[in-house]
Formats: sequence, C-alpha cells, structure tokens
Amino acid sequence: MDKKSLVYDWLFGKLLDLGVSEQVAHTVNSIILIAVLGVVLYFVDLFFRKVLLMVITKTVKKTRTSFDDYLLSNKVVKYLMHTITIVIAKQFLPLILAGFPTWITGTMKLTDAMLIISIGLFVNGILKSVRDWLKTKKAFQDKPVDSYMQVLTILVFFVCGILVFSLLTGKSPYAFLISLGAASAVLMLIFKDTILGFVASIQVSANDMIRIGDWVEMPKYGADGDVLSINLNTVKIQNFDRTITTVPTYAFITDSFKNWRGMSESGGRRIKRSISLQMSSFRFLDEADIALFKRYRLISDYITSKEKEIKQYNEAVQQPESVPVNGRRMSNVGVFREYAEAYLKQNDSISGDMTVMVRQLAPTSKGLPIELYCFTNDVRWNYYEKIMADVFDHLMTIVPEFGLKIFEEPTGDDIARLTEF
Repeated sequence: MDKKSLVYDWLFGKLLDLGVSEQVAHTVNSIILIAVLGVVLYFVDLFFRKVLLMVITKTVKKTRTSFDDYLLSNKVVKYLMHTITIVIAKQFLPLILAGFPTWITGTMKLTDAMLIISIGLFVNGILKSVRDWLKTKKAFQDKPVDSYMQVLTILVFFVCGILVFSLLTGKSPYAFLISLGAASAVLMLIFKDTILGFVASIQVSANDMIRIGDWVEMPKYGADGDVLSINLNTVKIQNFDRTITTVPTYAFITDSFKNWRGMSESGGRRIKRSISLQMSSFRFLDEADIALFKRYRLISDYITSKEKEIKQYNEAVQQPESVPVNGRRMSNVGVFREYAEAYLKQNDSISGDMTVMVRQLAPTSKGLPIELYCFTNDVRWNYYEKIMADVFDHLMTIVPEFGLKIFEEPTGDDIARLTEF
C-alpha cells in the first residue's frame, strides 16, 4: 500500500470512528482532500507568481539577449507554471477519488486533456517569442514572419486537438484523421481563407512581391500606403491619411497592385508633369531676343552654338533670313524647352543618373503641353512635393521672359471684361 492510500485510509478510518456512515465518510474524505489539495496548489501558485516569477523577471532584465524578454512577455513562464501545477494535481487525483474508483478514469482523462492544452499554450508562447525576436532582426523585418508562425500555431493546436479527441474518446489519432478525410469538403469550405492565405503567403514570399514597409497601391480595395503586417489571412496597409485597410493575402495573387519599392530602392522619384503654353504666343526670335537670351547663363552656350549652326545651314542653302518661312530660325518655345531642360540638369535636387527630359506633347485645344520628365534624388513624399513645386514655381514664373503665355481657360473676370465692350 503506497503513502497516498495510507493517508486516505487513515482519514477514512478517523471518520468511521466518529460514527459517520461509510458512504458519507468517502464523500467527506474526498471533500477534505480536495480542500487540502486546493490550499497546496494555491501556495504553489503563489510561490511561482510571487517568488519564482519575480526572480526570473529580475534575471531576465540583467541578461544581454532580448529573446528571454519575449519569453516573459508572451507568458511562456506562466504557461510552464500552469503545466507544473496540473502535473501536481494529477498526482493527487487517485488519492482524492480513492473512494470513487469509477470517477478516477474520467477525471484523469480530463486532467490529461488540460495538460495537453497547457503544453500547447506553452509551445505557442515559444513560437510567439521566436516571431517577436525574428522581427527585430534586419534580415526578417520585411518578411511575412507572422504568416509562417500562424501556420505553426495552427499545426500545434491541430495536434493538440487530435490528442485530446483521442484521449477523451479512446480512439486512435488515425481514426480521427480518417474522419477528417471524410469531412474534407466541409473543412476546405470552413478553412478556405486560411488555405488560400497560406498558399498566397508562400507565393508572396517566394516571389518577393511585397515586404513589410513597402508602399503599395491597390485601388480595388482603397489601399494606398505602407504595408504594416503580412499575416496568414490578411495584409494590413496604413494609408497616407493614417487609416488602416485590410486586404486578403490571396488578393495579392489574384488581383493587380502597384508596388513602389523599386522607386524607393532606386533613390529617385519621378516627376512627370506638363505646362500648357498658349500657342498664339509662339514666334521666331529676332536679333534683340537672341542678344537677350545670350545673357541667360543656362542657355548662353546653346544660343551661341544654335545661332552658328542655323547661320551655316541658311548660307549653305542660300536662304535669306529676312523671309520667315525661308531657312531655319529659333523660336521662343524651342528656347524655353532648352532652358527648362538645362534648369533641371543643373538642379541639385534632380537626379543626374536618371532620365532628364523636357518634351512636347500633342497640341490640344488647351494649348501645347511641355512635359517635364525627371527624377528627384529624394523619395520622401514631403521633400518630393517641395522639389517639384520649386521647379514648377520657377519655370511658370519665367515663362513670360521668353515672350510666352501659359494657357488659362476664361474665368469669371475674363467674361466680365468681355461684356464691357
């Protein structure tokens, strides 16, 4: 007879000596032992929380590694203590229920199920700690770590579920898996988003389609901002108005989207905007214009070389410059286009390693668009907007110096002046 039986039998005998019936003695005996076990477990838990956990916390704060901090914040130690408490309780159950042998099997199964769940929570806490620790590493900061950890979490609790089912029903895990096979169609419907998200996460990661921190644009879902997180089922995007848009992970496989990472990594952000000039202000340059434009530093060399080139051409074809339609001549719009390009090339805020071009677009009823195509050397949004504004502030202000006018549609004041005549 073991010590546990001796304790139960001794207490049972004392109750019988007091004149208590045998059935009542078993019941009272079990209640007393449950109360004693509850007090013991309370003090064990108190020791864990007030003493052991405090010592562990102080020790963790003194260590250089951050991984143990994540173990503590994700309650790994707490789950371990719960597991130990359940193991202690399990050892005393046969003693407490010695008077009710039919209850022992069921109670032990229930305790084992609680133990499996507690171990599952413990392992899940470790996985969360690994996830948080990996996110601090530069190599993993832009990777969908959450997706992979969610898959492992699902796998852990799936295994725990199979073990609990097998324990409570007395059937083998193999039988449970067979029953799952029969219900696979229903399960696929229930876990459709999870399955699609898992496959999409692998494809997104393998093809390097999006990373955490990427600026993505997805008009279908109203998303235009930075990727905050990539999970098994969703991708969180913080828009520039600070709102959060949640997009299904598989949508990045099935739908089109724009990723601005290439722009960010290149170090240049594109400017592609035009100034519409009023075509009635276009004219050829005369000697006074040429003399004036030679004084403009950015186009002085261009005017000199172009004047020489045109003069040589006209002399070769024997065309007098007195007749505008004969020979070649410089125009104010052409000189302005050269000035705009020279201005961009000498601007320190415009990248010289990328395309710099000023071109004419097709004329429209709203004038002739002169398009600037270049890249800023700063991709930050606020700096990009400032650089672009500075460029167009200067060029639009300088347009009248070339005898040109910017096209503007008639406004209320224009119409009012017309009515005066």
